[in-house]
Amino acid sequence: MIKQIRPALVILALLTLITGVIYPLAMTGLAQLLFPRQANGSLIERDGKILGSALIGQPFEDPKYFWGRPSSTGPFPYNAAASSGSNLGPTNPALEEAAQARVEALLAADPGNTLPIPVDLVTASGSGLDPHISVAAAQYQVSRVARQRGLSEAQLLALVEEYTTGRQLGFLGEPRVNVLNLNLALDGIQ
Repeated sequence: MIKQIRPALVILALLTLITGVIYPLAMTGLAQLLFPRQANGSLIERDGKILGSALIGQPFEDPKYFWGRPSSTGPFPYNAAASSGSNLGPTNPALEEAAQARVEALLAADPGNTLPIPVDLVTASGSGLDPHISVAAAQYQVSRVARQRGLSEAQLLALVEEYTTGRQLGFLGEPRVNVLNLNLALDGIQ
C-alpha cells in the first residue's frame, strides 16, 4: 500500500507546485511585463489619484453626469466582489417593476426628452459591472446633461462621438461609450 501512496503524494506535491505556484507566478510575471496597465486593473488615474477602473462601472446619480447601466450587485451597485445579474427571468414581475421604476426616474430627470429610452438604461447587465453604455443611451442623456451644465447639445454630442469605442476587430460587438471616461472629460470642460 505504501508503494501506491508514496507516488500519489509525490505527484500531488509536484502538480500542486506546478499548477498552484509556478504557473500562476509565471503568468502574473508575463502579464506585468507585457500588459502592465491591464494586469493592474486598467485603472484611471488623474493627478496621482485613482478615480476608478475602465473595466468596472461607477455609480453616477447627479443629473449633470451621464448615467451608466444599472447594476444589480449587492449590497451596493457596481460591487466587484459580488458580480452577478439579478437572475430575474423575463416573465418575473419584479424585473418589469424595476425596469418601469428606472423608466420613470429617467423621465422625471428629463421630462422634455421625447427620444425612446434605450434598453441598456433600464436593464442591468449580466455581470452588474458594465462600464459602458450604448451610443444611443449616451445620446438620450445629452439634453439633460447639457441643460445641467450650461453646455450646448452639439458640444456634448461631439464629446460622445469622441469617446465612442467602435466594434472590436471591426465586427465584434457594438459601438459603446465608457461612462467614467466620458464624465471625466465633462469635468475637464468646465
